[in-house]
Amino acid sequence: WYDEFALDVGDSLREAIDKGLKTSWYGIVVLSPSFFRKRWPKRELSGLVAREMAEDRGLILPIWHDVDQEAVVAFSPPLADLRAVVSAEGLPAVVEQLLKKLQPESSPLVVARDILIEKGLSPPVVTDEWWLNIVEIKEADLLFPDLSSGRPWIFPLPFPSESQGAERGSNIAWTALQLDWSDDAKDRKICQLTHPETVHGYLREWPGLLECARSNPATLALYAPQLTIPGFDDGFADVFDELMSPEKLSSCKAFRYGGAETVDGNPPLCGDFVAWRHPTYGNYTPGELSYEFVKAHTGSYSREVFNGFECLIWLLCDESSWMPEELREMLKRGFRERVHWWVSRFSYSSGIFQALYERTKSTFCYTRTLRAELANSCIHALQKLEIGEDADEVVSRFIEGGFLEGYYEEDERIREVKKETGGRSVIRWWARCSLAGTGSWTTGPATWPASQTRRPDRSVDPPRSRPTCRRGRGSPGRHFPDQFGPENSTSQEILPWLHPLASEPPTMSLQVNLRGDSGQWFDVE
Repeated sequence: WYDEFALDVGDSLREAIDKGLKTSWYGIVVLSPSFFRKRWPKRELSGLVAREMAEDRGLILPIWHDVDQEAVVAFSPPLADLRAVVSAEGLPAVVEQLLKKLQPESSPLVVARDILIEKGLSPPVVTDEWWLNIVEIKEADLLFPDLSSGRPWIFPLPFPSESQGAERGSNIAWTALQLDWSDDAKDRKICQLTHPETVHGYLREWPGLLECARSNPATLALYAPQLTIPGFDDGFADVFDELMSPEKLSSCKAFRYGGAETVDGNPPLCGDFVAWRHPTYGNYTPGELSYEFVKAHTGSYSREVFNGFECLIWLLCDESSWMPEELREMLKRGFRERVHWWVSRFSYSSGIFQALYERTKSTFCYTRTLRAELANSCIHALQKLEIGEDADEVVSRFIEGGFLEGYYEEDERIREVKKETGGRSVIRWWARCSLAGTGSWTTGPATWPASQTRRPDRSVDPPRSRPTCRRGRGSPGRHFPDQFGPENSTSQEILPWLHPLASEPPTMSLQVNLRGDSGQWFDVE
């Protein structure tokens, strides 16, 4: 309780003082000649003494100001028996000794304030509501981040468990620091497409960002894989080299269901985030490289700023000329070999999607209408990318690259896989069911013959052999096939099959992730 903070115009002084005396944890009593002469301080002291007697604990913290022991003994012998702070030692010493009693652990906000001051910032006083906002954001977005936060360029906080006041204060300070540079990155669209020199300037512009990036090189490589390229790694070569070791692979790989696609079918030679640093790009296939170029994430932090089509348009522009030509061509090849995931950004009713779906490789062609729609999509992409290149020229490069035609080549590869599996469709699912906060993951390889087709207008009998998906300890399992679908299944054919699962009680949540042979994912919750 401090009068300037606790009192407003019109408040009763006596009632406010009584409330302060009644609710304060301690009373700091400044014993001075003026104190001895006035009635109000003596009355307040009597109130604290009464509380000490009633609560049987020490509340009074005395400060001797321009008085000695003889004067204090003359005023109150019991007060003279209490160890006091002497103002002649200086205000910093007085504050330090009081804080040892008042705050055995460091105040989180004071720790946070001091860290920000050390970084050259001028934070508001710890009583300002700004700090409450920072703490709320820390708890909601940074302490346990997820992909829904929408905050780019955020990094793990120093102390995930934050068991002590100093650790909480450090996390609060780093939250405040990260909010500034995250907002700037969002405004400037700093991402995997940004020129490395611009990224380096950005990293050195904001207080604490360079230090944070070096402490979390895997997260940095997720956001800015271009910095992992030899020659673009100024200030980070040593920490990126450490990530190339086999034991570090798990710390810098993207979240995925199942294994990554490699050129030789063996495990990759490095993590996804540092693949651009490896001489053979970690042996990842071009399709895998192009997909993670856009979609890489850890479940907590995400690389994606622009969608797949927009990133492909960027690769076709002179704006991407800073990228090594070999890598640039490798990514273009990946977009051509693995098409389904990025072409799905076009709606099912669009002319581009309908042309792909209704025609074959031999009959597909760019009609005037199709070319106009592609040009319009390209213009929107260039505007979002803030690139001023000629849209017609970019469209010509797109057509010459044969990217849409790759849709049919991918389908041919899918059919080859189906021949190897006896002509059956192979669509794998991974389901996580939870009941009352518990649950487990379950997977299982099986097939559903392509002849058993469930479309929106008719049902199908499920296979006889069905695995059980456990919904949590002690709860009954739910039976359903772990692979199903007709040849050339689409999400429109899959979703009706999942619809009955949505009729479960509201206490059950079901998340199903479906991946076809093409590598395209359908996520349903």
